[in-house]
Amino acid sequence: MDTEQQGDYAPPAAVRTLPSWLLGQAARRAHDLVTEALAPTGIGRQHFAVLASLAEDGPASQAELGRRLWLDRSDTHGIVSALELSGLIERGGDPADQRRKVVTITAAGRRNLKQLQRRIASAQERILAPLGEREREQLLALLARMGRS
Repeated sequence: MDTEQQGDYAPPAAVRTLPSWLLGQAARRAHDLVTEALAPTGIGRQHFAVLASLAEDGPASQAELGRRLWLDRSDTHGIVSALELSGLIERGGDPADQRRKVVTITAAGRRNLKQLQRRIASAQERILAPLGEREREQLLALLARMGRS
């Protein structure tokens, strides 16, 4: 175990050999690397997810965005407000229902998303760096399978 990375935390072997603990450690490392990659942009991981969702799946109401991404209603509101203030998305009336606002990614948002995707890809490369190409493919396939069960 890397004690420098873990600080004073030294779990017993009965803990540090559990698949759930190992997955948690890997997830923590991945989270840290992605957060570090995005930090200079001022954009968080959930902000990135909102931009990516709008780019891939099209415009949506705030409520729909929250459901798509499993975000809390108040978190969704804060993220959408911040992205709108930055000019990366815009809210407009829904032609089918004037009571509803639809969130759309802007041209600036699409340009920003491409830069964010490059940063995320770099973080993914760092996450997978200890593995060879075949191991990476196996890991991704296994994680996908575990996530479906």
